[in-house]
This record gives sequence, structure tokens and C-alpha cells, in this order.
Amino acid sequence: MKKFWAEFKKFISRGNVMDMAVGTIIGAAFTAIVTALSNGILKPVINMVIYYCCGGNKDALDKMYTVLVKVTTTDTNGNEVLDLANSIYIDWGAFISAIINFFLVALVLFFVIKGFNALRDQAIESTKIENRIKFKQEKGIKLNKKELAYLDAKKKKEEEEANKPVPEPVKDPVVSILEEIRDSLNKDKE
Repeated sequence: MKKFWAEFKKFISRGNVMDMAVGTIIGAAFTAIVTALSNGILKPVINMVIYYCCGGNKDALDKMYTVLVKVTTTDTNGNEVLDLANSIYIDWGAFISAIINFFLVALVLFFVIKGFNALRDQAIESTKIENRIKFKQEKGIKLNKKELAYLDAKKKKEEEEANKPVPEPVKDPVVSILEEIRDSLNKDKE
């Protein structure tokens, strides 16, 4: 049992698991946003379009849904109307909204993964160029234009970083006040 917990601790403390957990939480939050958009905005619009495509009158509501088990009630005027709360029906607006929801989530995931892959590919390419430059420099082989440009850009970036002014550390306001009090008390003693 002790071995199991040690393996589990090793597994859970790896970076990939934490990244996956963060991704899952963000994904769930984003899915909630898309679901709210879908149910709160898109579904009513889709149902309105279906309503007007079905004639746009009081009988159009019966056509918006494929009713499997119909339960009716009477309204205040004595008319018989479909009771959606107790009927069993297929809600086409909800179905179309779920399809749109799926495509929105898939589209966002596509862009996130595409961006991640671009960053990863850029890092891999930089590593390849640096390894190639190091190898050529060790063997005394002349560098090509791309490698020279890479070295120039790297050197320029390092110089910019070195010449960047170092920001003053931000002091805690309490520490600043205490230092002022100390300095004031020391002046009074003199």
C-alpha cells in the first residue's frame, strides 16, 4: 500500500498532471460560457426562426416540436393548448443549439492547440538552430545567413536585456512608515 501511495504521489506531482488539471478547469469554465450563450441566446433565436418558418401563428408552436406524447391544457380563454411541461417531445432548437455549441468549443480548442503547437515548433526550431550553430562552431564550419541572423538577433536581445534599467524594488508601505519613524527618532536623539 505504501508503494502505491508513493507512485500516486509521483504521478500527481508531475507537471503534466497539473497542466491537465488547469486545462480541465479552464475548459469547464469555457464550456459553461458557451452553454450559457447557446441556451440563453442561440436557442431562443433558433426557436424563433423555426417558429416563423412554421407559419408564425399559435399553431406554429405545435410544429416547432416533434411531439411524441401530447398533453394539452386549457388556457384562460378555454382554448386547448400544448402543455410542454408534461408532454414528451423533441426540441429541435435545443438539438441545433447543441450542435452549434459543439462547433464553438471545437473551434476554440482548434485555435488554442494551433497556438500551442506554433510556440512548441518555434522552441524546437530555436533549439535545432542553436545545436547546429554550436556544432559548426566546434568544427570550425562557416555559418550560413540564417544562423548568422539568429546569432545577431540573440545578441541584440541580450544587449537590450542587459541595458534595461533595473526597477527599484517596491517597498512594503508598512516598512516604509516604520523606517521613517526610526529615522525621525534617530534625528531627535542627535
